[in-house]
Amino acid sequence: MGEVIYEINPDLCTECVGHHDKPQCQLFCPVDCIPLDPNHAETQEELQLKYEKLTDQKTSSN
Repeated sequence: MGEVIYEINPDLCTECVGHHDKPQCQLFCPVDCIPLDPNHAETQEELQLKYEKLTDQKTSSN
């Protein structure tokens, strides 16, 4: 969360791949303000690999 706004870290965002069918931020944001960033376009496979890497790191650090 930023000072006034929420900020999405593209290194940690999997667009909810591995959790949900659609990005939850876009579904629940009260305004249409979460566009996909063309500078961080990733395939479903890349997002899945990122999800697996992040969840592996989380379980390894416990």
